[in-house]
Amino acid sequence: MLNRQIRRTAERVLPDFLLRWLDPFEAFVSERLQAFSNALPTPSCVLDAGAGECRYASLFVRHRYISLDSAVGDGSWDYSRLNTLGDLEQLPFAPTVFDAAISVVVLEHTRNPLKVLCETGRVLRPGGKLFLVVPSQWEEHQIPNDFFRFTRFGVEHLLEQSGFRIETIEPVGGFFWLLARRCVNLLAFFQGGLKWVLFALLAPFFGFLFPVALYFLDGLDRRKEFTLGYVCVASR
Repeated sequence: MLNRQIRRTAERVLPDFLLRWLDPFEAFVSERLQAFSNALPTPSCVLDAGAGECRYASLFVRHRYISLDSAVGDGSWDYSRLNTLGDLEQLPFAPTVFDAAISVVVLEHTRNPLKVLCETGRVLRPGGKLFLVVPSQWEEHQIPNDFFRFTRFGVEHLLEQSGFRIETIEPVGGFFWLLARRCVNLLAFFQGGLKWVLFALLAPFFGFLFPVALYFLDGLDRRKEFTLGYVCVASR
């Protein structure tokens, strides 16, 4: 996922297809999340567990969308749209009240991921659906509240131990999408003072040309052992 401020600027000036090439992680997750929303019976009661700024609320307009967050992850975020402040390890809801839950790049910020998933399962009705996104090879972020990264087998273990039945686990891109992200990350080292000169020289290549080329090369990686993260769908 691109830096929030950079992405907002890009959204104002770039067409959708360029945004997809430059930030395939966000595009992939949004597409899968839209399909997840569309597949739910209308209306469903959906919990966004760790909603932050509620960036995915618009995908659930046909449903009853309930957002919860502890509001401690990022001091620059606007948490005013949240329905509820709360702890993911002790959700303030009765059992089996939600038809579905989503958790998008949240689990790495929790100290006890298994307990969080167990709590999420507790508030889902039998047969309720979970849409879970976890990072694999990401940089540290929302410091110091950043504790874990996940492999496919790690997230399988956590879901099974917390009582979920796994339906799908998809890697979000392979080696080349990961390399494209590292190209954009490189530009962070060339900001401030005279380093802005190098930033201006490097940005067209590492911020645009290389990431776009690498986006289309990702099909060469069939195994996806290098990946940005995983999109998982599971049921209770």
